[in-house]
Amino acid sequence: MVKLTIDGKLVEAPEGSTILEAAASVGINIPTLCYLKDLNEVGGCRVCVVEVEGAEQLVAACNNTVLEGMVVHTNSSKARSARKTNVQLLLSQHDSSCTSCVRSGNCTLQTVANDLGIYRLPYKKHVEHNSWDRSFPLIRDNEKCIRCLRCIQVCEKVQGLGVWDLTNRASHASVDVRGRKPITAVDCAACGQCITHCPVGALRERDDTDRVFDAIADPNKVVMFQVAPAVRTSWGEQLGLSHEEATVERLCAVLHEIGADYVFDTDFSADLTIMEEGSELLHRIAEHDAGGEDAPALPLMTSCCPGWVRYVKARYPQFVPQVSTSKSPQQMFGAMAKTHYAEVLGVDPKDVFCVSVMPCVAKKAEAALPTMVGDSGEPDVDVALTVREVVRMIRASHIDPVNLDDRELDRPLGFGTGAGVIFGTTGGVMEAALRSAYFLVTGKNPEPDAFKEVRGREGWRECTFDLNGRELRIAVCHGLANAGKLLDALDKDLTYYDFVEVMACPGGCVGGGGQPIHDGRELAGERARVLRSLDKGAQVRFSHENPDVLACYKDYLGEPLSEKAEHLLHTDHSAWYMP
Repeated sequence: MVKLTIDGKLVEAPEGSTILEAAASVGINIPTLCYLKDLNEVGGCRVCVVEVEGAEQLVAACNNTVLEGMVVHTNSSKARSARKTNVQLLLSQHDSSCTSCVRSGNCTLQTVANDLGIYRLPYKKHVEHNSWDRSFPLIRDNEKCIRCLRCIQVCEKVQGLGVWDLTNRASHASVDVRGRKPITAVDCAACGQCITHCPVGALRERDDTDRVFDAIADPNKVVMFQVAPAVRTSWGEQLGLSHEEATVERLCAVLHEIGADYVFDTDFSADLTIMEEGSELLHRIAEHDAGGEDAPALPLMTSCCPGWVRYVKARYPQFVPQVSTSKSPQQMFGAMAKTHYAEVLGVDPKDVFCVSVMPCVAKKAEAALPTMVGDSGEPDVDVALTVREVVRMIRASHIDPVNLDDRELDRPLGFGTGAGVIFGTTGGVMEAALRSAYFLVTGKNPEPDAFKEVRGREGWRECTFDLNGRELRIAVCHGLANAGKLLDALDKDLTYYDFVEVMACPGGCVGGGGQPIHDGRELAGERARVLRSLDKGAQVRFSHENPDVLACYKDYLGEPLSEKAEHLLHTDHSAWYMP
């Protein structure tokens, strides 16, 4: 341990710790803008500068390590003055239209500027403008960029995409799409990780809330909402609600208050996905093991994450035939809502307006795919909203969720199992699929937690299970950089699997690019624990025991992989092009 003094406090910190970490360990908060632990520790913003006795110049706390006997002043007049000047310089090149910014009230630059008492600028304003395709799900406003480089580092190191790059240098430096190409030309996965790691409003999702408000106001539209599994862990975070208060039933009440005619649960269609994908897996394994010239290749790969599907299509097209043809739960729900449930209600599918509430930006791109259109010519899903957009709708509607009672989700598309709930976390799709695959092969349920080895935070996890005498090798992967490593290993025959789950975002949907932003805090693990707890306490924990799913097969679909199920619930990933 290293002993030092910070602001008059004696501190002991592990050798190799930064001044920033040592200060935080004793409750001293040093402001930062560009810092992301292990990803972006360049000290470029100079907001974390501190004074160290004996040093000629101020040093960045984020990338200078502690030394024995060091004496640090985090808020001396010299440090405070330099910090204020640095922030003023950043603001002189920043569009400060805070009242019209989606990050107003949740912007690190705004917070730091307020804390430093910056109310006017001594420098001339010079703001860079950029052109952007506003139809793309992800929007960049360069006039708000502070060149912290976080988006570059996250996209490169966590996602392995390299969409963003620094162009020019010094005062002319600018962050732009790699090679200054259009965003549609660089195979962006639209995962949204750059958005959630941006400290300001330079990156955001395309706002589709007006389309939803317009549909609600249209008396001829039947507006149906679906709520994704991971949303129930996060929607209340920026409304000051605890996990106990922010239940999916409370959100159901809120959405009805906004004007929804029906509120359903994507857990239902997650269970439907398991029935289709699980059956597809067993069918593929049987054909593969039988051999023959046309035997399908293994592994089968999950298809519920559109960021992952975009990635594999763009970077590893040779593996597209091994991606499950099952639509994602979002798209399966839309297909059922505009066919089976429209028939039940006696309404024209063209009058059904389907809105999904997702922890994801890529879901916007998925909903717009030309292959996700029903026989009526209408898209399965009309609008995909992020959690952040829904929070804005709640605020715009002047609704205080605390004043509403919980309301049960509508049936029959509103009942989900514990297996459906865990779709929102890494390993959840795999675990849910294995629970039902075991039943489909043996006719008996396994213990609900029999496949818990698939759980974990490792970027690439592999396990082997016995499936009625057949060894089943599986892998679970999250984060696209990890997915690239896995696919490289498969491509070089360095490893072998039967079934692979991939989620684009670290931690899965709980860490999705459409989730509420808490700068400097990663909440994927905490949200995942909530989902696991909900699964543990669920009335039903197997997708194949969902009574509403079973009724859908009995009354409408027939059986998994039937002709009607293939038509409505499956897709051809090779039939569309990026973006």
